[in-house]
Amino acid sequence: MTSSVPWTDRLSTGTEATQDDVVRWYQNTREGKAYVPTMIWGTLQTEAYATMILGQVVDFLGIPNDVPAGVAKRMQRQQVLYDGDHHYDVVLGEQALYTNIGGPEVMRQQIERLRRELGLASLTLGILPSTARVDLFPVHGFNIYGNGDRAHVELVSSSVDITEQSELDLYSKAFTALSSAASYGEAAEELLRKAHTFWASSPLQG
Repeated sequence: MTSSVPWTDRLSTGTEATQDDVVRWYQNTREGKAYVPTMIWGTLQTEAYATMILGQVVDFLGIPNDVPAGVAKRMQRQQVLYDGDHHYDVVLGEQALYTNIGGPEVMRQQIERLRRELGLASLTLGILPSTARVDLFPVHGFNIYGNGDRAHVELVSSSVDITEQSELDLYSKAFTALSSAASYGEAAEELLRKAHTFWASSPLQG
């Protein structure tokens, strides 16, 4: 089954309530997978980066502005990385390291956060190089929760939850192809170092 909820309905009271839901998802799901091609996965975002992202959501959708409360919940969600009970397999597109969210200082701090967390026992973090050959056509970002019994996709207008097994199998197959082409360990660290050097010397503005 596939269910879709418009963002304007789901976020009708602001960002905090939905972030509260996400906190519960992560607390109740011991394992998860995520492919995020163009931005930083929410559970690894710095406070400054998350503030910019949720601010853009508020402005774009015209919903109540409760960004500080939403960011606080997003930071709370990140505790699953440190409680010893969870594990996440995440693939970021290399583009995510260069998508300008908030300007060079925000991005520099965000890359530093990724470098610090690269060795977490709860995290398997891969970076998919922009030139990598992948046995899959380019696809949108997605999350797979638990034992692969739910996939979550965020669109411009709505969020979509997928529970039909035949569709879930395709998402799992897609993640395998993406993670197989990603760089891990020292190779991922080198991509992060390269991005950090870019933002540390960048003349770009936010």
